[in-house]
Amino acid sequence: MKTDVPYGYTRELPGVAQDEAIRRTTEALKTEGFGVLTRIDVQATMKEKLGVDEKPYVILGACNPPLAHRALAAEPGVGLFLPCNVTVFAREGGGSVVQAIRPQAMMEALKNPALDPIAKEADERLRRVIERI
Repeated sequence: MKTDVPYGYTRELPGVAQDEAIRRTTEALKTEGFGVLTRIDVQATMKEKLGVDEKPYVILGACNPPLAHRALAAEPGVGLFLPCNVTVFAREGGGSVVQAIRPQAMMEALKNPALDPIAKEADERLRRVIERI
């Protein structure tokens, strides 16, 4: 595992192609109660909109409906932070890198104590996703 960033968890997958990394990530997300609501192919978008060749990079918008429901009930504005993003991109030297947002880091901006246990649970689930893949 690569060093995590302050706002997310990171897992390097040397020798694992992006499609396989996405498949593994999607399965690990399901295990933790998340579904993928959106899939953004950043590489294709940059090529289409800017004519720029970028490395493979996909953003998966992951949602755990029970956690999202609790969070929205506690703070309707939390929708600005949803869904939880997970990225899968090309690794320097081959393979893939998967990163997941740390919900606790995001929720600090809202300063709503009612969100703390929800963010902690989401954080723990996404950490396990990264460990599992």
